[in-house]
Amino acid sequence: MAQLVNLRYTPPVENNTFEGIIKISMKGFGYVDLPGQEKIKRREERQAVEILPINLNTALNGDTVRVLTHPKKGDLRLSGEVTAIITPGKREFVGVLEAENGFFYLVPDDKKMYTDILIDQKQSQGAKAGDKVLVRITKWEDPKKDPLGEVIEIIGPAGDHNTEMQAIVLERGFKLGFENEVEKDAERIKRGAAEDLKQEITKRRDLRDTLTCTIDPIDAKDFDDAISLKKLGENKWEVGVHIADVSHYLQPGTALDKEARKRATSIYLVDRTIPMLPEILSNDLCSLNPEEDKLTFSAIFTMDENGEISERWFGRTVIHSDKRFTYEEVWDILQASTKESPWGESLTMLNKLAYKLREKKFEAGAIAFETDEIKFKLDAAGKPIEVYKKTRNDAHLLVEDFMLLANRSVAEYVSALVKDADNHFVYRIHDLPDPDKLAQLAAFLRPLGYELPLRGEGIRSSDLNKFLKSVEGKPEQNMIQTSVMRSMSKAIYAMKNIGHYGLAFAHYTHFTSPIRRYPDVMVHRLLQIYLDGKKPDEKMLKDYYELCFYTSQKELEAQDAERDSIKYKQVEYLAPKIGQTFDALISGVSKWGVYVEEKEAKAEGMVRLFEMKDDFYVFDEKNYCLSGQNSGKRYRLGDLIKVKLLKADLKLRILDFAFA
Repeated sequence: MAQLVNLRYTPPVENNTFEGIIKISMKGFGYVDLPGQEKIKRREERQAVEILPINLNTALNGDTVRVLTHPKKGDLRLSGEVTAIITPGKREFVGVLEAENGFFYLVPDDKKMYTDILIDQKQSQGAKAGDKVLVRITKWEDPKKDPLGEVIEIIGPAGDHNTEMQAIVLERGFKLGFENEVEKDAERIKRGAAEDLKQEITKRRDLRDTLTCTIDPIDAKDFDDAISLKKLGENKWEVGVHIADVSHYLQPGTALDKEARKRATSIYLVDRTIPMLPEILSNDLCSLNPEEDKLTFSAIFTMDENGEISERWFGRTVIHSDKRFTYEEVWDILQASTKESPWGESLTMLNKLAYKLREKKFEAGAIAFETDEIKFKLDAAGKPIEVYKKTRNDAHLLVEDFMLLANRSVAEYVSALVKDADNHFVYRIHDLPDPDKLAQLAAFLRPLGYELPLRGEGIRSSDLNKFLKSVEGKPEQNMIQTSVMRSMSKAIYAMKNIGHYGLAFAHYTHFTSPIRRYPDVMVHRLLQIYLDGKKPDEKMLKDYYELCFYTSQKELEAQDAERDSIKYKQVEYLAPKIGQTFDALISGVSKWGVYVEEKEAKAEGMVRLFEMKDDFYVFDEKNYCLSGQNSGKRYRLGDLIKVKLLKADLKLRILDFAFA
């Protein structure tokens, strides 16, 4: 699981003892960074204490622990032992229930959970062997014995589609449904919505007569953004970006708000959405459905045909979406003559303005990441029967460019308006790439014949963008773009602005998706306070400071869940094809084998060294290749090859190949 480390407090090492967050490897070893390591730029110069499995003393991955360091012995790694668990982390685990000697035990799905969990039949809630369940650890005092636990949710039979998708969500700590109190809160708001709308219309800027539409995927159920266009005169246009006013309904302190804070984000799996808000709000009351009056928070821009902005306005509005478009419908209109649709002229102008905004963004140095995104067609039982790539066209980019404009403009507005805005607003920041990761990326690219345009230990975003354009259309394009993305820092939420490296924006925030992201709700609340000429109180600012860290962490966990669901379906799709041959690309080389990316499902697997029986192969670390000692045959990074599928392990989500 990707993890952010909270660096706000780094206790000193006193009497060989210090505190930190422990990370557990898949082999059961623990590692805790020594205090102050975050100040050291080079990763290889940072120090961590290694803790053997026998010295973990019941500590689990993510716990805040107290560590006693052992005396250093020569050149050996600094070692230690856990003497206390200060703050427990994860204590609920998903896995398959097994039976033995009248007891149940859970075999956890989490590869970093290094022990099974023992469960008395009285604590099984009626689950049976072979069920996938969610278990909570109830007692673990002796590290020489397995922890005791209880079943808190029976998910279903292992291997079932619905079971596995739900298990992925529960494993990451997210809930599937909503408590009664939360649903009742949503129902109460819905009952008073009609009267509330009447009152709010009198207080807001009324834009119901302005031509407005939503543009979303064909299977979208919630619409949290809309775009409007009005011609003001010769070469003068008013473009409105209208966002569902979730903060109007989500009042702080209510059960609904508490649950949204806790979830922090919606989760998008291959076949379903786990929403942040109950459907009464996400798909109905807040959603900007066509032919309905809706409460919105808007960013409105006056611009000319070159995308030059002369005026901007932010505030609460009421809109009426005239049309719900899919991306495909807009793309068809943009390709056809404008006379063929009553929306042709408006969408064509919006597209023209979006092009101008996009040009300026890239001129400023924004990085164009365009990696393949795969989608699955599932049968009635949830089995993948087809894999296809999601295509992006001008319709997608049109929406993206105006959302970026709104997000950037809101951040710029508050920064200019509020003194010491660094501590009084929620930004979306993206740091410079880590020098070590850039060095690794450069070493990765060199055997492919590419030189990364480094400047010292860094790289300008504009130079990186030029490099990415140079690999477009090459067989290794997707692999290189993915590798570049992995070398980047993670974008996070923070109240100290450092800008957004990837977008080349000095100021940026998230304003446009409050139905699915809680930080956007925070931004709406703060923006309204400043528009009212007021200041947020210190309690609110302190709360939001903590929430920036928390919501960034939950975002990573949601992304992990989404990737897990894709990986599961990739393996499931290929499982019936064992023995078949596939086109693939070598995506990685190591001393234990070759990583390959199969082209049909974009699934990554491995050709293990012991399966390469035609020669004795040696790992050439400098050139990222395996070389046969007798034949001289080489398998290099980026090579196009054919592979035969040997094994598809759904439980571990692992694919094994052999060279065909």
